[in-house]
Amino acid sequence: MCGIAGYLATRPLDADREALVLRGMLGALAHRGPDDQGIWIDASGGIALGHRRLSILDLSPLGHQPMHSASSRYVISFNGEIYNFAALRDELSARGCSFRGGSDTEVLLAAIETWGIEQALIRAVGMFAIALWDRHAGTLTLARDRLGEKPLYYCVVADTVMFASELRALRQHPRARTDVNRASLALLLKYNFIPAPHTIHERTWKLMPGACATFSVRDHALQHQEQRYWDPAIEVSAAAANPITDPGAAVDAVESALEAAIAGQVVADVPVGAFLSGGIDSSLVVAKMQQRASRPVRTFTIGFADQRFDEAPFAATISRHLGTQHTDLVLTPAEVRSIIPRLPIIYDEPFADSSQMPTFLVSQLARESVTVSLSGDGGDELFSGYDRYGSALARWHNLQRIPAWRRQIGARAVEGMSDAALDWLLKRFARSHRGKGALDSRMRQRARFWRARSIDDVFEELVSFWALPPVRTPGGTWARPGAVDHVRPASLDPVQRLMYADMVRYLPDDILVKVDRAAMAVSLETRVPLLDRDVVRTAWRIPSAVHRLDGRGKWVLRQILARHVPPALFERPKRGFAVPVADWLKVELREWAEALLDPARIGREGYFDAPTIERRWREHLRGDMDWSFHLWGVLMFQAWHEAQLGPAAATPVSGFEAESALATASAASC
Repeated sequence: MCGIAGYLATRPLDADREALVLRGMLGALAHRGPDDQGIWIDASGGIALGHRRLSILDLSPLGHQPMHSASSRYVISFNGEIYNFAALRDELSARGCSFRGGSDTEVLLAAIETWGIEQALIRAVGMFAIALWDRHAGTLTLARDRLGEKPLYYCVVADTVMFASELRALRQHPRARTDVNRASLALLLKYNFIPAPHTIHERTWKLMPGACATFSVRDHALQHQEQRYWDPAIEVSAAAANPITDPGAAVDAVESALEAAIAGQVVADVPVGAFLSGGIDSSLVVAKMQQRASRPVRTFTIGFADQRFDEAPFAATISRHLGTQHTDLVLTPAEVRSIIPRLPIIYDEPFADSSQMPTFLVSQLARESVTVSLSGDGGDELFSGYDRYGSALARWHNLQRIPAWRRQIGARAVEGMSDAALDWLLKRFARSHRGKGALDSRMRQRARFWRARSIDDVFEELVSFWALPPVRTPGGTWARPGAVDHVRPASLDPVQRLMYADMVRYLPDDILVKVDRAAMAVSLETRVPLLDRDVVRTAWRIPSAVHRLDGRGKWVLRQILARHVPPALFERPKRGFAVPVADWLKVELREWAEALLDPARIGREGYFDAPTIERRWREHLRGDMDWSFHLWGVLMFQAWHEAQLGPAAATPVSGFEAESALATASAASC
């Protein structure tokens, strides 16, 4: 696993000066690639490519990047792994291609020369972020893997497009923008992450998963074109149109695809292990790894002194049954909390999934023994594992019992009430004034559910924290979240529609971000077998009725795991990878939170509506309502802003006026 960075300008470059700039960008990515660094600059072409390497395959200098293709037409900076590179190499060798080393990067370059970049990406099975310079055409192509396992950001300002694996590297470029995008900040409070293509900065975007963005210089101006080489809606529709309705056949098909995926993903020239929580997904991945291994697989678990959140005993039991070489580390709450000051640096874009803390800790533990670790992420989104799918169905069913026009009238009545009027009304029903805040919030939330016109609307409300984020623009108006809607294929049933929404938004922008940044902070590569191309296709061929055959999710995965592990060892209520933030905010973290949420500070910085934040904070402290998820988003932004941009007054937002026609086009296309 590696880090990439670079830029394309409309003007010739000063090679010596740009080498310093590029090295500064790469220095910010040293954690992603501690083993090697490389730069390549074509001053007359205005292009600079950089690479930080974490050596996984072909540890020799022949794996050094940026790498040139055999004909020297292409130069690539590549982050990721192509799991089927051996099969592609054999096919390309049969067509006359020769290879100097044993890296997957060299194979990918040969595939691009032979088939073109789009076909090469379609054939490639893996996780990656790519920057490819075509010396003949004068084009820079940025590409990202199908489901967004590997990150890639880009920023367009006037005559330069910059790209990097992380925002921290972009910020090292003198032309990069660091203005806070208020609409993206509202998205952070809504979801506790910022969904692609948005980022926290103005004129800066995440490349969408499965997309290619091509930049070129024409008449001294940057041109930009973006397209999908893998469209999730098309892929999912095609798979769903060819369903596997027989439950037994579905189990066999998934098991076969998963075994093939793991066979490709355990290939490395460095030690490989796996995260093991004791849940269904990670246990299944480990079981399949151990089944094909000649020695015990290295597995890793973080445990907690707080028994409410401790899954270490379950993982240890699974490990003993499978015969893995297991390492666990039980941490006190103080040890877990000690990570909090590092979070704004590890996650260089504000990110507020509190399971980021144990994810970093288990990555740190694994890195002491291995360089690559497989994980079980993706099982909930692809195999219907989240409880919220059932909750959304039940809520939508109940709402449909009330005529839509009545629900709309009720919603308008509640939403039209002032806080004072609603408070007065609810006091008559609350047992004490202490509980009024909770009733107020629940009534307003219920009114938002009443407005739902589909199960999609119900689900959106369920997954939103601040439905109306208290983010202010410099002019004092409310900032609204940007558009993040993904059109669901019409052929999907209700549960599949919710699974699809999670696959294209929550999975890449929360789950995979959490794991990538935590692991790369300690130079650990993570691989996700359940997101293999063929596993994904097979999962979408299975109707939701089969996924939830016994009224619970992940029926198929549970049947496969039962072939290796007695069900009594893994059949238990879902816990997740949580920490008791709600309790910590009231006691151990209170002083830290009070400083970041100080009304005077919030008012001075100008990002949030101070009275709203203060009210939620006081209600949380009194126990009126658990606002920990809502407040964690605010706290993570405040901590990030202080660490990355400084604690001074907020940088004024100048709006989204374009500095060039390209900037305007980029914003529109994203």
